[in-house]
Parts: sequence; structure tokens; C-alpha cells
Amino acid sequence: MGMSDAKVKDPLPEEFETIEAAAEFWDTHSLAEYWEETESVEFEVDLTRRVYWVALEHELAEKVAERANAEGVSSETLVNVWVAERLLVPNR
Repeated sequence: MGMSDAKVKDPLPEEFETIEAAAEFWDTHSLAEYWEETESVEFEVDLTRRVYWVALEHELAEKVAERANAEGVSSETLVNVWVAERLLVPNR
């Protein structure tokens, strides 16, 4: 195998613009090729925090996503605000 046969590795981006861009990159690249470029990190995890998942009808989920995008927040934030308003403000 000569030098011309060696595969040229794509550069690892400093940052990805979106989660989708990162997923697309890692779907087509092996971490083993970039292992030397990784670094150790430390973080804490709060295992006492509970997250509850609630299923939404497809059309409702799309409308929530559209509204959240228009307001510049995540769907989760928007739904949490709406539920809190409904449950915490009497006679609404």
C-alpha cells in the first residue's frame, strides 16, 4: 500500500453547529480515528432529579415544536411553562 492509497482523515470540527451535525459526523466517522484528539472531562450527575416523559399526539407535538421555535425556547421549556401556568394559577 503506497502513500496514495492512505485514507485522508477529515478534520474534527472544534464545535458542531447542531446536534444533528454532530450525529451526522459520527454516523460516518469512527472515534478510533480521532482518539488522540479527545480529552478527559469531569462532570457531576444528579441522579435524584426525575424527568417524566409524556406522549403527545403527533400533530400536537408538531404545533408545540413550531411555537417553541417561534418563541426561541425548547419544546420542553414551553410545555413546562404551560403546564405550570395551568396548574399553579387558579381558575384559569
